[in-house]
Order: sequence, then structure tokens, then C-alpha cells
Amino acid sequence: MNRLLEYTANHPFLVAVALILAVLAVVIEFRHRSRGSSMIPVNDAVRLANSGALMLDVRGASEYEAGHIINARHIPASELASRADSLKKYKEKPVIVYCDAGFTSAAAARTLRSLGFTKVATLRGGLQNWRQENLPLVKTAAKKGKQS
Repeated sequence: MNRLLEYTANHPFLVAVALILAVLAVVIEFRHRSRGSSMIPVNDAVRLANSGALMLDVRGASEYEAGHIINARHIPASELASRADSLKKYKEKPVIVYCDAGFTSAAAARTLRSLGFTKVATLRGGLQNWRQENLPLVKTAAKKGKQS
């Protein structure tokens, strides 16, 4: 204990920075938990999708057609509240929401939770992270008029 006090007395700036970083880490963790934010990494998303989870793409139509995850449903974030009835059978099943970087999908996940969906998560890093892992995408530009 004496060595800790001696170190603190000799290095006050280092101790202050360490305390500030620790407090920030705790605050950020509490904010994520209070929002009900649940982000999952790509490998967990693949595992859940293979076991029947719904992959929900909330990007715009042109972005979706340019490339999306296999078997993903497409509902733009702006239409999610009005079209959530089409997802009723997934209220108790895992739903993984994604967009390009993860920001829009976080808001969409909150919307789904407020509508009673219990197992909603967002893809950490969005489709950018999916691409970094070299996982396959499906392009539907040739299938104009068809919407999942």
C-alpha cells in the first residue's frame, strides 16, 4: 500500500489520466446497457443466421440491390415502424439488424424493441465489417421490382 501511495505522489498526472479513463469506460458501458444496445460480431451473426435468425437490412433500396447478406429481408429504416407487422413471426426469435456502418441499425433496433421484439441485435460495424471479413454478398440489381 505504501508503494501505491508513493507512486501516486510521484506520478499524479498518470494516475489522474488512468482514473479518468476508468470512469469513462464505466460510463460508456452503463450507457450501452441502459439503451438496451446489443451488438454482435460478424461470426456470431453468421452462426445465428445459420440457425434461423432474421437478417434485416435497413438501408435504402439502391444500397440493398448493390449488395446484401444472403436471405436478408429489406425494410428501409424510414419504413420500419409502418411495416413491422410483416415481421410479427420474429417477435420472439433473434433479429439481426444491419446497415452500412451500424448507426442507422442501432436506431432501427430500438424501434423494433419498442414494438415488442425481444431478441434484437445489431451487426457490429455493419456491412463494412461483413465485407472486411470477406463474407459473401448477394446483388439484386438485375431483379428490379422484387423486394424481399
